[in-house]
Amino acid sequence: MTVYLNGKFMPLEEAYIPVLDRGFIFGDGVYEVIPVYSKHAFRLHEHLKRLQSSLDGIRLNNPHTEAEWTKLITGLVAGNPGDDQYLYLHITRGVAKRDHAFPQPPVKPTVFMMSSPLLPPAPELLARGASAVTAEDNRWLRCDIKAISLLPNVLLRQQAVEAGCAETILIRKGNDATGDFMTEGAASNIFVVKNGTLLAPPKDNLMLPGITYDVVLEIAAANKIPFQVRKIAKSEVLEADELLLTSSTKEVLPVTTVNGNPVSTGKPGVMFARMHSLYQNYKREVMRQP
Repeated sequence: MTVYLNGKFMPLEEAYIPVLDRGFIFGDGVYEVIPVYSKHAFRLHEHLKRLQSSLDGIRLNNPHTEAEWTKLITGLVAGNPGDDQYLYLHITRGVAKRDHAFPQPPVKPTVFMMSSPLLPPAPELLARGASAVTAEDNRWLRCDIKAISLLPNVLLRQQAVEAGCAETILIRKGNDATGDFMTEGAASNIFVVKNGTLLAPPKDNLMLPGITYDVVLEIAAANKIPFQVRKIAKSEVLEADELLLTSSTKEVLPVTTVNGNPVSTGKPGVMFARMHSLYQNYKREVMRQP
């Protein structure tokens, strides 16, 4: 595997960072994940725009322009095998004496990128659907920042693993007026389907603005599929006709079991079948463009 670290492409085995890197010491950094199809990064502009938003959120200057990122990403894709890959970008505030405050003067950020094979969900998983559990969303209030300090997500996702499930659906405590509501998955976005309408939680500080989330809503609008963007009550998740999980690496996946109980019939539904087909068509169309 060829990776990129601070200006150089190199074998993974040769990539090291100092122990005083603020990403290692404080989790002081952000990341981005970009799918690659047929050697072309998918919706690269949108991913780099989200990266910029995350960097702005932690007050860290972007080390590269979009043109520079594009050149580096193209080089990384070319240097690794496989037409379909997913790229991991990791930027920290750099190496400095351990102190909670930002280093003054600022130090050079650490920039790391690597590529891994991108494998689509197995056909049998698409046919039967994934299982999930629910858990209280006990994370911080800036979940819109794609921060590398992911310990809460790790612990929440581990709950799913220990239950033999694919994902944890996160429920945020509400007040007496609003009640508990869904935010997202531990490593995904979640859509609810009820009476033929696609329900999406709003993009705010309590969830990561997913790129695939955006594509799904764009597809729904273009194909006159009814949808609403609003707070989704916990009860609506548990009483859904269908649940859809989306992410850059899993694309669109049906969730057919929650907390050991079937979602409606316990089988992938009509909305999933349509959205999955439309998403694949959209992806092929985008990849044909120069």
